[in-house]
Amino acid sequence: MQKENVRPNFEFIALMASLMSIVALAIDALLPALSHIGITINSLDPLKNQLLITMIFLGLGVGQLFFGPLSDSYGRKPVVYVGFGLFVIASVICVLAPSLEVMIIGRVLQGIGLSAPRTIAISIIRDTYKGDYMAKIMSFVTAFFILVPVVAPAIGKWIMDAFGWQSIFYVQLFFGLLVCIWFWKRQPETLKLQFKVPFSMGVFASGLKEFLKYRETIAFTFASGFVTGAFLVYLSSSQHVFEDQYGLVENFPYIFAGLAGSVGLSTFLNGTLVVRFGMRKLAFMAMTAFCIIALTYVVLFWGRPNPSVPILVAFLFVQFLCLGFLWGNFRSIAMEPIGHIAGIGAAINGFISTILSVPIANFIGGFVQDTVWPMFVGLAICGLLSLGSMLLVRRPKVVATA
Repeated sequence: MQKENVRPNFEFIALMASLMSIVALAIDALLPALSHIGITINSLDPLKNQLLITMIFLGLGVGQLFFGPLSDSYGRKPVVYVGFGLFVIASVICVLAPSLEVMIIGRVLQGIGLSAPRTIAISIIRDTYKGDYMAKIMSFVTAFFILVPVVAPAIGKWIMDAFGWQSIFYVQLFFGLLVCIWFWKRQPETLKLQFKVPFSMGVFASGLKEFLKYRETIAFTFASGFVTGAFLVYLSSSQHVFEDQYGLVENFPYIFAGLAGSVGLSTFLNGTLVVRFGMRKLAFMAMTAFCIIALTYVVLFWGRPNPSVPILVAFLFVQFLCLGFLWGNFRSIAMEPIGHIAGIGAAINGFISTILSVPIANFIGGFVQDTVWPMFVGLAICGLLSLGSMLLVRRPKVVATA
């Protein structure tokens, strides 16, 4: 039964966040190790090594197309177990990879495996809650989930310095095993028997047809893709920027943690404000601010060298402060009309937004060589495209008449 005005269950929020946070651990804990991995596998181009970050998102996007429909047919929990199994195999491939190409294959497979817990967590939330209250739960889940990116690079660096970069993958597997056992013991199946759809090759086609009926769902799926693409530019190039351009090898994990903390702070604020002001209003205001901040940097530093570290971090901090009011609300708005196909709906939403974001990140990231300026150009362009998608379906204000 869906809930609209029920006090959030802390264990439920923590468990859903943990399912999603394995993705963040698999991505962010590896950031400090990119140059060391490159030396081991004889890949010394930092721009090529960024593929170890962006290509896992390709797997996340593709995997959702399979696991989403399967979860609508066989239930949420069995699909999560299959995803964890594939993640184990992919992690072994990464540890034993002799070259960049093989490790990229392992990272894509990691993404496919992790797309199961990531997508199913969203489906479970949609099975259980709806409306602005779903956005509230999503915000609290995301705020909890953000704790992992805050500490992951520092943990990854500590593990690498003490035991070697391969041990980062072993820690990921251990954490995944703990979450899987917790999920098995404590989370009941949320897909009701009456909503199970017999699996067939037509499940995706019929789900896509239903998905495309809702203009707001489509618009906010694309908006999410543009914003995620902008963030991926930062995520994939942050190690290169702070370690190579600024020479902050030792300080990079802490700078990354502080910037991730800004997203967590705004996400928590969104969870406390969304029921009062509405997810659409908060998302629109945050998206507008996101664009203004990026454009301000582009204008101020056009043709100039990188600013000092405090100025760059200040711009990124307020930029990412907006993200906490975007991701959870975008996903909730997109999912709101399609609760009757939550599994395939979450899969299509995640697939489109992720597949859209990967080429954006790879293309713009290739320009972030000697200066950070191209990153902010990318943030501005992606922000404006996202804002345009929102405006196309924005609901007009209802004016009261006497």
